[in-house]
Amino acid sequence: MPRFVYSLLMCMVAFLLPLKLFWRGFKQPEYRQHVGERYGYYTQTATAPVIWVHCVSVGETRATQPLIHALLAHYPQHQVLITHGTPTGRDTSSQLFKQEIASGRVLQAYLPVDTADAARRFLAHFKPVLGLLMETELWFHLIGQATQLGIPMALLSARLSAKSAAGYSKLGSLTRTGLQQLSLVAAQTVADAERLQALGAKQLIICGNLKFDVTPPADSAIKGAELRQLLGPDRTVLMAASTREGEELLILDAVQGSDVLTLLVPRHPQRFAEVESLLKARGLRYVLRTELVQPLNIDVQVVLGNSMGEMYTYYAASDFAVMGGSLQPLGGQNLIEAAAMGVPTILGPHMFNFAQVTQAAVIADAAVQLSDVAELHDMIATLAADKSKVQTMALAAKGFTAQHRGTTQRLMTAIAPLLKK
Repeated sequence: MPRFVYSLLMCMVAFLLPLKLFWRGFKQPEYRQHVGERYGYYTQTATAPVIWVHCVSVGETRATQPLIHALLAHYPQHQVLITHGTPTGRDTSSQLFKQEIASGRVLQAYLPVDTADAARRFLAHFKPVLGLLMETELWFHLIGQATQLGIPMALLSARLSAKSAAGYSKLGSLTRTGLQQLSLVAAQTVADAERLQALGAKQLIICGNLKFDVTPPADSAIKGAELRQLLGPDRTVLMAASTREGEELLILDAVQGSDVLTLLVPRHPQRFAEVESLLKARGLRYVLRTELVQPLNIDVQVVLGNSMGEMYTYYAASDFAVMGGSLQPLGGQNLIEAAAMGVPTILGPHMFNFAQVTQAAVIADAAVQLSDVAELHDMIATLAADKSKVQTMALAAKGFTAQHRGTTQRLMTAIAPLLKK
């Protein structure tokens, strides 16, 4: 029964998908491109054995960068196919692997909707010798079809919150069979491994979080310093990182009346115009990042980060950050990028998608977590007034990331036997 319901649901998704793509295309026209790939029809072809890596969106794509570079270096006779679910994810890999795409070492495509027919077409077209799914991407028809074709599949840097585990448990045998068909499940933490094992995972190891191995671009510090000169070297700069709907108001209320400059960076680029309208409605003095070419006037209160690919630059230009997705019950966002740049982070009470790394960061004094959003105002004021505390946390943040590196090598060792089969 769970498989029948899942199959029916995927057929409904496939039927309604053109409407979704058309609608999303009003704000992001890229959604209307490569529509055939969403159903398993492709024009590009592979010219060498394919190692396939699925990174649904921006976060997974950035996190997988060191692994993909390692795969390209260790398996020079192979091509790497990166599949995505969103245009922003695809655009991110275009930026990260520009040279490799140009040379043909890396291919890009959308992963089709998870119907049995679409999954079969995808696998028949690219004929991957190995499939690597990142973090929480469990597509049961795809895994089943790969198993039938003898293609080993692995779930890497796997994370599973208690809430997600409860959802998957309702699918019963469908989840259990899907996990048991995987040749390898490499969990981030002991807690993730325990939840996955309870759902049926067998070939299970713990390898850590791949995001710790991501190296900030070499010019991040330089670009950050240049941006800081424009923002004002003597001002206190708070970065509101990857904010989601409803959170901008909470942050703006928390800094109201202070001299803190807020560098506001929405999570989704299609919300840039919406957030700008919010700033106008509040009567705030703001500047768009794309129009910031000279030092700010002292009366500017907000800089709207409406550019792409500058997260590390934004962090490098900030004194401390507030993590989006954590002020509302949305599960939080990746705090490791901020820590890697030595930026202390204020975390809201809702970091359940990153519970283990949140706990570790707080213990390491790389971050502080609020028990209630009402505490945000006082915490911002405390850090803004205590520069020595911020400097201590900044050093702790860099030490925290250095301590947890090494996942890429562990994963490469774990998947090597799968490529020999």
